[in-house]
Amino acid sequence: MSSAGDFLKRLLIGRALRSDRLGETLLPKKIALPVFASDALSSVAYAPDEIFLTLSIAGLAAYSFSWKVGLAVVVVMLTVVASYRQNVHAYPSGGGDYEVANENLGPRFGLTVAAALLVDYVLTVAVSVSSGVQNAGSAIESVRGHESTIAVGLVILLTAVNLRGVKESGAAFAIPTYGFMIAIVGMTLYGLLRHATGDLPDVESAGFTIKPEHGFEDGFAGLGAAFLLLRTFSSGCAALTGVEAISNGVPAFKKPKSKNAATTLLLMGTIAVTMLMGIIMLGRVTNLRFAEDPTTQLLRDGVPVGEGYHQQTVISQLARAVYDGFPLAFYLTIAFTGVILILAANTAFNGFPVLGSILARDGYLPRQLHTRGDRLAYSNGIVLLAVFAMLLIVAFDAEVTKLIQLYIVGVFISFTLSQIGMVRHWTRLLRTETDRATRGRMMRARAINSFGLLMTGTVLIIVLVTKFTRGAYIALVAMAFLYVLMRGIKKHYDRVRLELQPLNDDLVAQPSRNHAIVLVSKIHQPTLRALAYARATRPHDLTALTVSVDPEDSRALQEEWERRGLPVPLTIIDSPYREITRPILDYVKRIRLASPRDVVTVFIPEYVVGRWWEQLLHNQSALRLKGRLLFQPGVMVTSVPYQLQSSDRRKDEDEQPPYVAGDVRRPHGT
Repeated sequence: MSSAGDFLKRLLIGRALRSDRLGETLLPKKIALPVFASDALSSVAYAPDEIFLTLSIAGLAAYSFSWKVGLAVVVVMLTVVASYRQNVHAYPSGGGDYEVANENLGPRFGLTVAAALLVDYVLTVAVSVSSGVQNAGSAIESVRGHESTIAVGLVILLTAVNLRGVKESGAAFAIPTYGFMIAIVGMTLYGLLRHATGDLPDVESAGFTIKPEHGFEDGFAGLGAAFLLLRTFSSGCAALTGVEAISNGVPAFKKPKSKNAATTLLLMGTIAVTMLMGIIMLGRVTNLRFAEDPTTQLLRDGVPVGEGYHQQTVISQLARAVYDGFPLAFYLTIAFTGVILILAANTAFNGFPVLGSILARDGYLPRQLHTRGDRLAYSNGIVLLAVFAMLLIVAFDAEVTKLIQLYIVGVFISFTLSQIGMVRHWTRLLRTETDRATRGRMMRARAINSFGLLMTGTVLIIVLVTKFTRGAYIALVAMAFLYVLMRGIKKHYDRVRLELQPLNDDLVAQPSRNHAIVLVSKIHQPTLRALAYARATRPHDLTALTVSVDPEDSRALQEEWERRGLPVPLTIIDSPYREITRPILDYVKRIRLASPRDVVTVFIPEYVVGRWWEQLLHNQSALRLKGRLLFQPGVMVTSVPYQLQSSDRRKDEDEQPPYVAGDVRRPHGT
């Protein structure tokens, strides 16, 4: 079974890569663009839909504001791109908004940003895949009615591709991403050329009128119009989702990392705003009609079109009109649009695991998320993201209109807090900087981030006001839950670390007798207790054994071992594939082969905890190792327990007197 499982694993994700090949997975700009910018680029496929759809509430009179709303979105996007170019130069380590807020505003704000981004990444996958399936339904009738099932299947496929590694997924997704750019820009240029020559037909919905909803029967004016424009603007700002992904992924770029990331940001912003305005202008000149509830809002000769009418997406209607005599170009445009919307989720598959790894490193998430898989990707984070995204898709039946209401609030929370952090960052540096040229550069950067703060803060307020009751509150509740959860995990890890600190340098007890290998991950009280117990057994040979998966951690362990003068030799086994169990098994087998009549005793330090959920956060490697060692002949396994304070709770429960028949009838205190 094990060999069959290994074969299937290798078939799906490929052969394991050595740790020293991490540099080979770094991305050039031409691959980084489709990897990190596919979300922001693909959002132009549904952001125009949201603009026209929201304006339709007030009828056709409101459509004259579509290009103005589009320009406002363009201003915000270019501002955010310029601001994040400052971020990637100042913070190239990959923490992105989380690192900026954490360092300049404090851990609470950093954790708020992290919670917002994690929720937004999950929504990115759900919205992008659902939107892609809906676009496919515009051209393929058999897809309709099965959107949720197909979307879940596509998330599983994306998960499998990303488990093969960042560079492999980027190479696979580059062609569809560039194909989408060419398709949309080509459609826009060809359509505007046909319009200039008077040869461009109207879209299929041009003959309809739109029935205004309650409150707009007398026209588009007053406070109601202002509020609707703000709501339209907030919906159009969905085009900004994914801009922050590049700042989170700077470590994945080839050197010079910051410069390449900043260039990719500029390319992404320029291409995205060009496509967004192109689609909006094409919609205006082809007399597009796009309603939230087409069956009742769209009127043909004054009569609602009814349930029999299926409203095509904006891009579908435009492509059908622009390429009315060239159906192959229409199908190619729809195909690239559907694929890019699905692949936009890949931005989240790169951002979520990296952010999860950083949070795990800082103790806010389970440490398993900080571990790289066989292909040097953060596999646990990839799988976790996929599970949550599939739950959302099923819960909302893959309906983009419902999911979009939860969207972007998280991204603008992170945008705003990040810009506040960057303003404070530059202000702090300016206090000590004396070089005039450097001060001038810093002041320009602060001005850019200050303007970015003004824009993103304004959009955040608009989004909260216009979308809160329409679903944004669900995203806020999820962020609050994640925030509390991560704080709880952090407190647990901090409490455990304090408990495990060695009290002094001479905790290794006087020797007794036995034979042993003591497994070591770090120097703390459980390790010292295991060493003391092993020495007390007076072994023939006593070795402390550790497996090196990170050279820096191993060097630090060796230095602390020597500094403490521990009277046991430390053996370090190199593990280029980051495996723990196999190198230890091989080491034990070599000892057994050298002296088959000897017994090898392996001492494993373990934590004893009192709550079931704490067990999930500890001892996972020890359990796997014990399971393998128990089947080795001539090998004894000894667990050396170290009781954490939470285990006292379980001990108190065990010391309660047993229940006997009649207790419920006895008075209290007897």
